[in-house]
Amino acid sequence: MDLEFAVNGERFKIDSVDPSTTLLEFLRLNTPFKSVKLGCGEGGCGACLVVLSRYDPELDQVKECSINSCLTLLCSVNGCSITTSEGLGNTKKGFHPIHKRFAGFHASQCGFCTPGMCISLYSALANADNNRSKEFTVSEAEKSVSGNLCRCTGYRPIVDACKSFATDVDIEDLGFNSFWKKGESKEVMLKNLPPYNPKDHLVTFPEFLKKKKKEIKNLDNGLDHSRYRWTTPFSVTELHNIMDAANSGDSLKFVVGNTGTGYYKDEERFDRYIDISHIPEMSMIKKDEKGIEIGAAVTISNAIDALEVESKSSYIFKKMAAHMERIGNRSIRNSGSIGGNLVMAQSRKFPSDITTLLLAVDASVYMLNGRKTEKVTLQEFLELSPILDSKRVLLKVEIPSWTAPSGDDTELLFESYRAAPCSIGNALPYLNAAFLAIVSRQEPSRKGVTVDKCLLAFGSYGGDHSIRAIEVENFLTGKLLSYSVLYEAVGLLRGIIVPGKDTSHSEYRKSLAVGFLFDFFGPLIENGHRNSHVDTAKSLPVLSSSQQVLESNEFQPVGEAIIKVGAALQASGEAVFVDDIPTLPDCLHGAFIYSTEPLAKIKSISFRENVTPTGVFAVLTFKDIPQQGQNIGSKTLLGPGPLFADELTRCAGQRIALVVADTQKHADRAAKLAVVQYDTTNLEQPILTVEDAVKRSSFFEVHPMFYPEPVGDVVKGMEEAGRKIISAELRLGSQYFFYMEPQTALALPDEDNCVKVFSSSQAPEYVHSVIATCLGIQEHNVRVITRRVGGGFGGKAVKSMPVATACALGAYKLQRPVKMYLNRKTDMIMAGGRHPMKITYNVGFRSDGKLTALELTMLIDAGLEPDVSPIMPRNIMGPLRKYDWGALSFDVKVCKTNCPSRTAMRAPGEVQGSYIAESIIENVASSLQMDVDVVRKINLHTYDSLRKFYKHISGDPDEYTLPLLWEKLEISSKFKERVEMVKEFNLSNVWRKRGISRVPIVHQVMQRPTPGKVSILSDGSVVVEVGGIEIGQGLWTKVQQMVAYGLSMVKCKGSEKLLERIRVVQSDTLGMIQGGFTAGSTTSESSCEAVRLCCVILVERLKSTMDQMMMEKPSSVTWNMLIQQAYAQYINLSASTLYMPEYSTMEYLNYGVGVSEASHYGKSFILKNLNQSNNNVILLAGGSGPFDRKNRDFKIRYHLRLRKKS
Repeated sequence: MDLEFAVNGERFKIDSVDPSTTLLEFLRLNTPFKSVKLGCGEGGCGACLVVLSRYDPELDQVKECSINSCLTLLCSVNGCSITTSEGLGNTKKGFHPIHKRFAGFHASQCGFCTPGMCISLYSALANADNNRSKEFTVSEAEKSVSGNLCRCTGYRPIVDACKSFATDVDIEDLGFNSFWKKGESKEVMLKNLPPYNPKDHLVTFPEFLKKKKKEIKNLDNGLDHSRYRWTTPFSVTELHNIMDAANSGDSLKFVVGNTGTGYYKDEERFDRYIDISHIPEMSMIKKDEKGIEIGAAVTISNAIDALEVESKSSYIFKKMAAHMERIGNRSIRNSGSIGGNLVMAQSRKFPSDITTLLLAVDASVYMLNGRKTEKVTLQEFLELSPILDSKRVLLKVEIPSWTAPSGDDTELLFESYRAAPCSIGNALPYLNAAFLAIVSRQEPSRKGVTVDKCLLAFGSYGGDHSIRAIEVENFLTGKLLSYSVLYEAVGLLRGIIVPGKDTSHSEYRKSLAVGFLFDFFGPLIENGHRNSHVDTAKSLPVLSSSQQVLESNEFQPVGEAIIKVGAALQASGEAVFVDDIPTLPDCLHGAFIYSTEPLAKIKSISFRENVTPTGVFAVLTFKDIPQQGQNIGSKTLLGPGPLFADELTRCAGQRIALVVADTQKHADRAAKLAVVQYDTTNLEQPILTVEDAVKRSSFFEVHPMFYPEPVGDVVKGMEEAGRKIISAELRLGSQYFFYMEPQTALALPDEDNCVKVFSSSQAPEYVHSVIATCLGIQEHNVRVITRRVGGGFGGKAVKSMPVATACALGAYKLQRPVKMYLNRKTDMIMAGGRHPMKITYNVGFRSDGKLTALELTMLIDAGLEPDVSPIMPRNIMGPLRKYDWGALSFDVKVCKTNCPSRTAMRAPGEVQGSYIAESIIENVASSLQMDVDVVRKINLHTYDSLRKFYKHISGDPDEYTLPLLWEKLEISSKFKERVEMVKEFNLSNVWRKRGISRVPIVHQVMQRPTPGKVSILSDGSVVVEVGGIEIGQGLWTKVQQMVAYGLSMVKCKGSEKLLERIRVVQSDTLGMIQGGFTAGSTTSESSCEAVRLCCVILVERLKSTMDQMMMEKPSSVTWNMLIQQAYAQYINLSASTLYMPEYSTMEYLNYGVGVSEASHYGKSFILKNLNQSNNNVILLAGGSGPFDRKNRDFKIRYHLRLRKKS
């Protein structure tokens, strides 16, 4: 039978295909639907999500679920219907209500993740509609996108868009949006939401597939093995026959959802793929009084549904189901099977939660061994030699029913535990545990609880697989619980939970095991019962949001809360990113071979077994750079960086070569098969730490303009100090960008020695210059185009340059288009990320908390190349000076090490500077045993001290608003009330604590020269070009609003309604020069001023024509009439400028205050002092993302510190 399926209702029939081809590969390479994106390739980000619909002809029902197309094998969707975000709605047939609400709630910024978000929400809505007993609630709305990553928004507007569909939503709880204005009634709010009706907005299953399913339901509908190498058995007997018929050397791959490849990244090519999901014995669920049997091919989602159904053991089964809902994400659970999870745990040491749960209930498994079926306990199964290396096949799992023995004094207890980096979504646990116990209470005269039986299972702690702590079980059985007994049990447990040698945070994992055991049995000692054992899974805390925005009509449409340009287009997946550009037939693809040594000579580059991998056309190194060119891959004002290592590689992760192949898959595979021979003889040891750099005086020079001057007399300040903290140390680690769109570029050779490059870059002008220098051609031979960037955060500035340059080199040399889409692992290795640093300080202060002096020594790990690292001293000292330290001196060294070069990452230096300041303040408060908020307030600047620390950029006295903001937020956030509530909570709770903090910020803003161009076309529409790049910050929208305002000064009919007639176009380095970097949160501001100046020029040019027409036809001159007349008079209607900020306004200070309350969940209040914004809602949506990122960055560091102390 042929492989046949539907995508968005369109029939696709495939004659032959490599069985390892994923659905994502097919969709992106063979269909016009580009909304499915490759983000991580592991099923963890949600960018690749689609809806899979299967039709059951016997029940005449369609079942739908979201799946990861990056993991799903194409052959497994035979007979199915696939729906992408374009299939829900698009520009031609109209956008779906989901798309409209995502746009209206400003839930799409860069837009790369948005189609996957929309699919997740749609799938949840469809499931709620199909399951009549299940409503789509606020809790379900939040869970619907729990498996999707977004790096821009901070999730608040996304969750608001999802919650707007919930039946129990409080409409007033939803955040700022474009559907209603503040003060409108609930009825008006609901009426203004784009209407959603399941009957109209749910996708139907294609009739041609239904018809085919009905025709073949009684026939063998497996694919033709000779064409697909894919076999579908329909019974255990068939499966056995297939295995028997296979040659002894043949490799077989059993397939259900293929989710395991997201974790293990199998590169092996299998001879045959066997789809076991259609075998009844392996896909059934059977319940009776003895328990429940679940086939090995049953998906985790279906197993959860079965466990949640009421039964005698519903208490334990529901607990298990609740825990399993925290495994992976919804789309992974929809595809991944119970059996696959167990086999990975048994054969490949996968850190499985399911094995731990099943061990705790004494489950058994059935296996096919030859023609025999064997039953063994799960514990025995895990101890077997890897079944992946044998011909045994897991058939099903048997979970027994557990009921408490009769009697009022006996009780059955079950609890499961999981500690992971995040509570839901794709996060593997540090440790999981599940405990079952039967306990009995003594006679009333004798207090206490006796353990009659217990099963204690632990997993994911770094051992080979989940285990039962049998020694502890035996010790506790029959004992009367007491703290001494429990402490003895803990001692035994510590000897059992022994993480492997290379396990991270091993002590933390052991302490978790102890803590879980204590949590389970401790309440029985104190109270004689566990209050929590009757609870089922608790819903996620509801995320609420509230924003207050002051709107003004003075400069309409500037300041209006209009929807971001292209938001609905991004939601439907029609917005074109670089990798979405249709691939030309002769296009080649590139992948980097990078160094695995920090310092070594490169002897040779070859491939494994000296065989050139399939599809490889060339391997380019520094030797292939044109003779007239240079080995340059990046540059900043501070220095260049090489494209490739030469004979010597100077850091692990440095680019050595570019593999060019016929497909991206072949290029990536070839790069992994590359063998690089190194020689380290006669080389000194690499510099891998800042301490090594100091010893060997390995530093980058810092220009005086980037090295601030000290403030005051530190020696005198220290003498005045009543108290001191000497030689305190702080260390800050790095952080990866995880922009959703990896680094990508497409280069096209052009006539006359030219090259055109599409680059996902924040700095196309610099990309342009680097390419020309590398190829040794004039810059007018190079053209770089950037339409939009799928997330940048600084990582698409300098780090985008070598990717585009390598593609340009390949296109120039091979005279064929070359595209590169870095796989996530390579991207992470090369990215560099945020600067790690070591800080040592001395601080002097008085007994009342007033600071007198601060001395800092700072070592910054810049890595191999200068990049932007020499500006770090200036960036760090800006926010660090937000407090009046009395006097401030510092010694900052930018260290050159044999590590990947660090680069600008969202507020580079500012994040670290603010953190350093707050850490010192908290240390001072702690040493004085004072409230840290009091210490902060005492040391806020007066205007005089502000002038002392910030000099000419401090502005006028009335511009210094930080003290006012400090007091204002105290009132609006009810800070004092919250502090008392936190204290009361902490006194009442032994194990859980809360904290609250109020923090100021002083941000040093610096504007840069920025170009702009505005052109009015003959029909009156307007096209605009700016140097700034749209990265999701809404730059195009703000520019559009400014142009509409600027041109409205013509004051003719229709000029006040120009907004919809303005289009901002992509950046083109030959059309708009001197674009510079898009960074520092000022590009939108500068771009708006540039186009405003253009509008002033155009309005002035149109003035005489307007005056003349007004004399002839008073009060009847329209915009179109004016422009037609101007064209007839050959007036130049294109104006360009380069906005140059005046020295007096180039730098200024912004102030803000934030209050955050933290516990299991938290609340945050942020108050910023801003001038009129071009678009407040875009500002709000853009503000929550950076806050969330910084929050997560320091949460990671805090948790790591806790682990080290535990």
